[in-house]
Amino acid sequence: MQKPPPSQDFALKETSPNIGAGSITGDKLSCTYDLVERMQYLYVHVVKAKDLPAKDVTGSSDPYVEVKLGNYKGVTKHFEKKSNPEWNQVFAFSKERLQASVLEVVVKDKDVVLDDFMGRIMMDLIDIPKREPPDSPLAPQWYRLEDRKGDKVKGELMLAVWMGTQADEAFPDAWHSDAATVGPEGVKNIRSKVYLSPKLWYVRVNVIEAQDLLPNDKSRYPEVFVKVICGNQVLRTRISQSKSINPMWNEDLMFVAAEPFEEPLYLTVEDRVGSGKDDILGRCVIPLQNVQRRLDHKPVHTRWYNLEKHMIVDGEQKREVKFASRIHLRICLDGGYHVLDESTHYSSDLRPTARQLWKSSIGIFESLLSWRDPRATTLFVTFCLIAAIVLYVTPFQVVALLAGIYMLRHPKFRQKLPSVPLNFFRRLPARSDSML
Repeated sequence: MQKPPPSQDFALKETSPNIGAGSITGDKLSCTYDLVERMQYLYVHVVKAKDLPAKDVTGSSDPYVEVKLGNYKGVTKHFEKKSNPEWNQVFAFSKERLQASVLEVVVKDKDVVLDDFMGRIMMDLIDIPKREPPDSPLAPQWYRLEDRKGDKVKGELMLAVWMGTQADEAFPDAWHSDAATVGPEGVKNIRSKVYLSPKLWYVRVNVIEAQDLLPNDKSRYPEVFVKVICGNQVLRTRISQSKSINPMWNEDLMFVAAEPFEEPLYLTVEDRVGSGKDDILGRCVIPLQNVQRRLDHKPVHTRWYNLEKHMIVDGEQKREVKFASRIHLRICLDGGYHVLDESTHYSSDLRPTARQLWKSSIGIFESLLSWRDPRATTLFVTFCLIAAIVLYVTPFQVVALLAGIYMLRHPKFRQKLPSVPLNFFRRLPARSDSML
């Protein structure tokens, strides 16, 4: 007998995929346009060194740098007979595979038998700053070399060390600890990347009215409408009900534009002369860079724009320099709410883009006890000790009798809610614990 097909749930669902959107890192909101989950890396940028001591008999040295972190070790190229080398190499260590808490950067002298130690720099990982684009890159700093005892020695090394993600500019060209045998070109192809969508804005065009239009055929009432072009998006208003040279519409048109707004807004006022035939009464080009940007509920000011009329003379389009008609518009770039880039049935980001439109928080909810809270551990250990002492001192028959009476007690002595100790031991980690 054939099994019936499983029932499908077509109800609306609110999803929240773990791809960086909606999470808070420090004082930053993760970008909602991340298409892959971000991976953390420790970046070490070895720039150059100066005043390195001479280790060879000839009074020179062949320096190179080793970057060590646990069992991982990255090595720069070496320079022959150079005390002020410049490497400008970047090393990336995956945070998931970090096996140490201290970063060690060692400068050595290349030798035939055994390489000579010249100095090193030690850094604790907890002191390394975090950086995420579009933050400015970290400026490298000079560090004085130390010997194995921690005393300062001759020579300085310029480094930049930070915690970042695969969205960092240094990621494609960096040496990777977990792909050391793969070349830089191969790393570009096998690594997942963070793709940032362009910053999108809604372009709201409120076509209010026009004045002093000059139709070509003055023997009829004009049937005027406005056509607006933004990139490859074309919208038009309805034909004005007031069939005159001063038509009114008060109609809203909405477009989507991406920064840096290279394409302007083209607006034409046209007269419907016949079926499939329209006469252009005026044109207007509005650069989007000059349009007011709106992030809240404040009203947008209206503005009059002059319409230019173009004529075709001898097959060439020329601008007619005459009295210009006008059109009354209200235009703004609306960035308060992000452009919806996913299906409305499975929308995962419902919060406004503008921070000032966010609802104020009521407060911070903190659970009384948490498995990460030392108080919970103390209570648990104390309870276990007391229970062990009581069970050790009390005879087994008494314990069994009391447990039976408790389990078989009358319903009116039973609580509708579970007891506090039972809730404590059955408690799952809070949401705040999972986010840590």
